[in-house]
Amino acid sequence: MSLAIKALAARALTAAVMVLSLAAGPAVAEEAYPSRVIRLVVPFGAGGITDVVGRLIAQRLGEELKQSVIVDNKAGAGGSIGAVAVTQAAPDGYTLLLGTVGTQIVNQMISPKLPYDPAALVPVSLVSNSPYVMAVAGLPEVRNLSELVDHARRHPDTLNFGSAGYGTSPHLGIELFKLITKARIEHVPFKSGAEAVNAAVSRNVQIVCDAIPVVMPQVKAGHLNALAITTRARMPAAPDLRTSAEQGMPDLQIGSWNAILVPAGTPQARIARLAAALERVLARPDVVARLAELGIEPLPAGVPAYEQHVRRETEKWQVVVKAANIRLE
Repeated sequence: MSLAIKALAARALTAAVMVLSLAAGPAVAEEAYPSRVIRLVVPFGAGGITDVVGRLIAQRLGEELKQSVIVDNKAGAGGSIGAVAVTQAAPDGYTLLLGTVGTQIVNQMISPKLPYDPAALVPVSLVSNSPYVMAVAGLPEVRNLSELVDHARRHPDTLNFGSAGYGTSPHLGIELFKLITKARIEHVPFKSGAEAVNAAVSRNVQIVCDAIPVVMPQVKAGHLNALAITTRARMPAAPDLRTSAEQGMPDLQIGSWNAILVPAGTPQARIARLAAALERVLARPDVVARLAELGIEPLPAGVPAYEQHVRRETEKWQVVVKAANIRLE
């Protein structure tokens, strides 16, 4: 073989090796994910129901991925501050958002100057839903939803309800109750669900609506009277509490749901890896038991379930926001 032919053969072999190396590069990179700490941004403060869910999921997700998943609380503006932080993060699968009905649906309905586009966050999967308990204080004659409606109609504009803030799920939930029943009740916003519940305990407001871990301790202590769990099925954490459906209000479905989202542009292989790990987390007996203990129900995994859920929630809350004229300038 001549030297010229040998040289050509050598160059061809080198080129082939380079092509194979380039082709193999991305696959190797994907197989290495995750190779460092993952950050789960919780867009509300520590101690609330979203934070409780976030910390449980972060720990178990880290165990499934064999990598640390840390919670980063970025509270404020109805979840917008946390959402902005994630939309601005690198789309590499290392920054996740524990999204809510606020970050994904309601904020854009009520705020014309929203500092982020919810479409810049793509779903990994739904996580869970925390049905709300409606409770009253200082109204011994009110023991169920129909009696609350009757009292409100006989005493219009005398009842106040406290919520975790303007435009939050508890606020929207009571506005839904008002829309269904035509009751005239005044809204008093607080900075958190705990503050609203404390206001009811001190009789500064008469009605509150929030998650089981927020409301039921004060019910068990005798400070509040629980009227209903606002869902279609009873919850193991409060088995004796009648549902809104049982009390003739099947459309009174209120809760705080969560989903894992990532910045748009995140590689699909990494989204799939996260989704598979999250599905395993939500199927773990210890997670199922802990969620049930807290009055939280796991939601179906996967993007199609998320998209269907968001469509239903959007239609529902659009009606409430318009009827109550909820708007942030």
